[in-house]
This record gives sequence, structure tokens and C-alpha cells, in this order.
Amino acid sequence: MTTHTNTWFYYLLFILFSLVNIPIEAQDAQGEKPNFIIIFADDLGYGDLSSYGHPSIKTPYLDRMAEEGQKWTNFYVAASVCTPSRAAILTGRLPVRSGMASSKRRVLFPDSKGGLPASEITLAEHLKSAGYNTACIGKWHLGHKDAFLPTTHGFDYYFGIPYSNDMDRTSQLPYREYLMQADEKIKTEDFNVPLYRNTEIIERPVNQNTITKRYSEETINYIKEHKKSPFFVYLAHNLPHVPLFVSEEYKGKSARGLYGDIIEEIDAGVGDIMNFLEEEGLAENTILVFTSDNGPWLTFKEKGGSAGLLRAGKGTTWEGGMREPALFWGPGTIKPGLRHDLGSSMDLFVTFSKMAGLEVPTDREMDGVDISGTLLNGNPSTRKSILYYRGTEIYAVRIGKYKAHYITQGEYGEFGKREEHEPPILYNLDTDPSEQFELTGDYTDVLNEFDLILEQHNAKLVKGKDQLVERE
Repeated sequence: MTTHTNTWFYYLLFILFSLVNIPIEAQDAQGEKPNFIIIFADDLGYGDLSSYGHPSIKTPYLDRMAEEGQKWTNFYVAASVCTPSRAAILTGRLPVRSGMASSKRRVLFPDSKGGLPASEITLAEHLKSAGYNTACIGKWHLGHKDAFLPTTHGFDYYFGIPYSNDMDRTSQLPYREYLMQADEKIKTEDFNVPLYRNTEIIERPVNQNTITKRYSEETINYIKEHKKSPFFVYLAHNLPHVPLFVSEEYKGKSARGLYGDIIEEIDAGVGDIMNFLEEEGLAENTILVFTSDNGPWLTFKEKGGSAGLLRAGKGTTWEGGMREPALFWGPGTIKPGLRHDLGSSMDLFVTFSKMAGLEVPTDREMDGVDISGTLLNGNPSTRKSILYYRGTEIYAVRIGKYKAHYITQGEYGEFGKREEHEPPILYNLDTDPSEQFELTGDYTDVLNEFDLILEQHNAKLVKGKDQLVERE
């Protein structure tokens, strides 16, 4: 070949090589595993965000999630109290299956011996098998013994409080009397709550005035250090669970008082995380979720939140106890829109597993469904029903727009009388989300459908050993 011919030959090879590699590189970029962040509030009610109708709490960043992403109006958690709800979101299973639900003692306490069994597969553990870095930041409440801490359940890193922020109380006043005092009389040092980094206690009692801000900062720092590979961060705030604490920066900001100050500080942390993701070019490949573990603790009056138009709150199987605000944000990934479909916190395990290219475990009953089609394309949700467990019993069931109450009981802290209903009390939640007007007339076909759901569920139900009842 002449020099001129050689030049053209190599030039053509370069062009061909470039053309071949363009689609391969594009495919690699499109096939990159998405990052996942779940932000889980504590005792925040359905009506506590401005995007869900609160008139005096300002949540501009959560509102932005609702506007740019998806806002769900029929999203449920698996229990109306802390421990079982947290077990469910991380395992994709009803807590009765893992033993993380009990009708004798509804949550874990500092004197509890049990925790989430090692046989359970958490979302963190599952994602690690696909190369994810994983962090748990915030409230754990699935066992404070070494054998049950987040680092034994698939999390590479843990920074947080192992149980509720009202535990390890040192005051001699009765519990409710102490917490119903004026805000200025409630001190963070009255709760000897430990702060862990991995398996070591680094602060006790933890300064709860700054804990919300520190959790958000810790989340950003973790992402900054692990942004070059896929990551999963589970950020579980201890607030707005009583006792209520807020930083000086946010004290007195909200017209709703101290409770509103806390929600607005949580919102600001969400904004900091969103802004960081955008600045680092991570937003378009990250799914950010915000929801809460159960409804508001209404017995604490203005120190508790609001369930909006929903009935009752924390501890109950009325809508206010288990229906939660749920926001999904991912620019260019999540298809924006208002979703009235049914969804559950247990669906996150299945959905995120599928999005990460993982198969869902087949050696156990899973209670989540894949809602990725709804999140990514706006398709109808594949979830058709909700089971409302209280402890180890089913109190109510929802199928489509209908909900049947088989057992009803009062709120957490004011339990009231347990009442069984035969036939069950039936409501149409589309026309009556406040559960005020019992349906009358012939609903035989509807009730038969409920009976079938219960029969199918109970036929395959194997209850786990009660992890909550044993004490030291």
C-alpha cells in the first residue's frame, strides 16, 4: 500500500471502530444499575405534608418530589407500629412470617432478647449480591443485640439509634405525664439512647436536637464516598415520634409548632439530598422514595401528627394507621403523575430487585409485587389487595375500592375494646376514605371475594417464632 492508501485505510478502521462502539457504550449507560434511597419517617401521618393537604406545614422539597415524580394516594405499610412495619419494608414480607409481629408485645424494647432472624433476606442483603454498597442510617428497631444489628443484615455501614427515641427514659415521672409536659421541660438527656456507628456506641445519650440534620448529612457523605458504584441507602428518621426535638436552625419556623418544625427540618434534609444528587449527576440514575412507618400518634394531641381525612392513627387498622404518604422521585426515570393505584412498602423489595437485575427469592413466600411498570411507564399497579394485620391477626382486608373490617380496636396507647364483626363492616374507600358510612344492602359477591383472599392467604401462612415477646 502507498502511504496515502494506508492513511485512508486506518481512517476507515477508526470510523468503523467508533461506529461499533457507540451503541455498545450507549447500552452500557442505559443498563447501569439504578441507585436506591428510601427515606422512612417515624409516626408521620397521611396529612402531615403540604402536598397531602396540610395547611400550615411547609414541605417544598417533598412537594417537589410530588410534582416531578409520582405521588401515591393509596400506599400502605404492613403494620401500624414501628418494629413490624420496618421488618416488612426491608424483607418484602408480612412481619408475621418472620416473627417480627406479636399480639403480646407490639414492638421491641431495650429489654427485648429477639430481633430480625438471620434467615430473613433484607433488601440490602439482596442488593449486595448485585454489587451494591449499602448503608442504614437512622432508626433500626429490628433488634439491638449484636446478632441483629444492620451490619449482620446486609448493610455495609450503620449510623443510627437501634430503637425508638422515647426509650431508655431516665425520668421518674409516668411516661405520658412526662411527654405531655411543655416542650421546654423535655430534655434530650432524659433519654439515655445510644448512637451507633457500625457496632460501636459513639454517643450516649445521643443529642436528639441535632439527630435529624446529622442523618441527612451522613447520607450525603456516604453517597459521596460510594457514588462510583451502585448504592442503596435506607434513611430511617427517628422523628417525628415523641419526644420531639429539633435543631436551633429550625426551632420556631413552622406555624404548626414544634411538630411542624421537625417536619420542615426533615423536608430540608430531603432537599439537601436531592440537590446533591443533581450536582453530582446522580439524580437521573437514582430512585428516591419517601414514606412513613405508620400513622400519627394521635393520643399525644398536638405533639402527634395528622392523618388528614383518614380515620384514626397509629396502632389501628383504620386507614389512618396504615395508609401513608408515598413519593417517588427520579428525573428521567420515574414517570411523573398522581397515582391512585394500590401500593405497599413491601413492594419496594420486589421492585428494586427487578430493577437491579435480580431474581426475587423463591424459597419463601413474598408479599410484595413488582410496581416498576407503574413507576417507569405509568402502567396500572399489579397490586389488587391489602391485608391489615394487627399483631398476628388480620383485622381488615382491602380489595380494590372495598374494605372489610373483621375486627376493630382503638389506637395505640388507648386501645379500647376489641370488637369482632360478623358479617364484617364494609366500606367503599373511593367514596368514603374516612370510613364513616357502612355499606348496607346485598354485597354477597364482594364478601365472597374477601373470603377467597383470606382462604388463599391462610392456606400458605407459616408464622415465624415470636421475636418480640421474650425479655431479658
